[in-house]
Amino acid sequence: MKNQPFEIERTYNAAVEKVWRAITDKNEMKQWYFDLEEFNPEKGFEFTFDAGDKNILYTHICKVIEALPDQKLSYSWRYRDYPGDSVVTFELFPEGEKTRLKLTHEGLETFPQDNPSFAKESFAGGWNEIIGKSLKGYVEKAG
Repeated sequence: MKNQPFEIERTYNAAVEKVWRAITDKNEMKQWYFDLEEFNPEKGFEFTFDAGDKNILYTHICKVIEALPDQKLSYSWRYRDYPGDSVVTFELFPEGEKTRLKLTHEGLETFPQDNPSFAKESFAGGWNEIIGKSLKGYVEKAG
């Protein structure tokens, strides 16, 4: 079985600078993503947040690996008390007045495969909702 990363691409009717702010400003992130206590798009910055499903909250532990303004944001993504390490990467591509975003989540196979919360389908469902609906709605709204 190949361990393919999960990838999703969407094009938003919003300028690349607006999308970058949405994925890097903690006050904007809480509108569509997770409510982070603190976030700085700089290499080495560490952050945590709690999220989950079916009444189970998982503490996510993340560290920024790369941050190229208006282009790329990458951070490690793991869970407290569970084995496994993964990497989430947001890449932004300006297309005129629009922005194409490509999200890649690598290393999903390193998480416990006997836990349905860590199944690739679970991540696919979550990212489709977050990238396909929540972020799109947020960056395309007037204002």
